[in-house]
Parts: sequence; C-alpha cells; structure tokens
Amino acid sequence: MRAGVIYYMTAIAVEPTARGQVTIDATAEEVWDYISDPVRMADFAAELVSCRWLDGTTRAEVGSRFAGANRNGWRRWTTICSVTEVEPGRRFAYEVHTPFKTPISRWEYEIEETERGCRVTESNWLLVPQWFIPFAIMITGEPDRVGLNMANIATTLQNLKLHLELGRL
Repeated sequence: MRAGVIYYMTAIAVEPTARGQVTIDATAEEVWDYISDPVRMADFAAELVSCRWLDGTTRAEVGSRFAGANRNGWRRWTTICSVTEVEPGRRFAYEVHTPFKTPISRWEYEIEETERGCRVTESNWLLVPQWFIPFAIMITGEPDRVGLNMANIATTLQNLKLHLELGRL
C-alpha cells in the first residue's frame, strides 16, 4: 500500500467513504428506472462491465441478488450483491460481497426532485475487513479504493446524465 492512502475503513463508517451528486433534467421515475436496474447501470459505470440478476429475479426487491462482473485494466473479478433498500423514485441500495461472502461495500443511490429535474446522489461505504485488504488489492490492482470509487462515481453519474438528457432531444 502507498503511504497516506486510506484503502478501506476498518470499521463501519456512518458517513460514506465516497460520494457524488449530479442534477439531471429528467423525472425521478425516469432516473429510478435506471438506478434500480444494475443490468442497465453497467452501461454507465467505469469498473462494472456487466450484471445479471440471480435466483430468477428480474427486478429490484429487498433481498434480491445480482452478480456484477468488474474490470480494472487486465484484472477481472465477480461480486455478488444483495438489494437492501428499495423506495421507488427515491432510494436504491445494495451490499456487495465476494463470491465467498466476504463483505466489500455498500452502494446507495438517492433521488431528490428539484425545479429542473432531480438530483442523484451515489454513495459508497467500504466494508472490507482489514485481513482481506491485501487480497482486494491483488484482485483489483487498486491500492487507493476510496480515490478510485470517487472517480468512478463521477463517471457513472455523468454518463447517466448524458444518456437521460441527450436521449430526450
């Protein structure tokens, strides 16, 4: 690990370790249709390559699961995610685990209506146990997970904004 880099928090943080916001000229329902569907969101993400629902699920419900295929350079890995919060038009959250059930992180999307559409906030909490950090770095090739998640959130939100706004022209 590089000196001065906080890769993961060693305790569950109240505040997210990474967060970003964007205002989108779209309705909360239009945004919800995307953020609550990980299969569609993979089109906008920097590290997430693809997703698929598991256990016969085809939509976001608390307890439903999906698998995410991720890429960073030549490195590839899969995670298993469990939906933890579903508030249509307002909030979608899920927890990420390794295939052998080690917790990695929690992701949350919040939608707030504004005068010019809605504000979307994407937040991440890192949950990886300290003993797993060296393996996480080896698997993902990233010693600065907080910094990368901040950059990836900005990319995802900007791509979502461009898609929703340009698609309406």
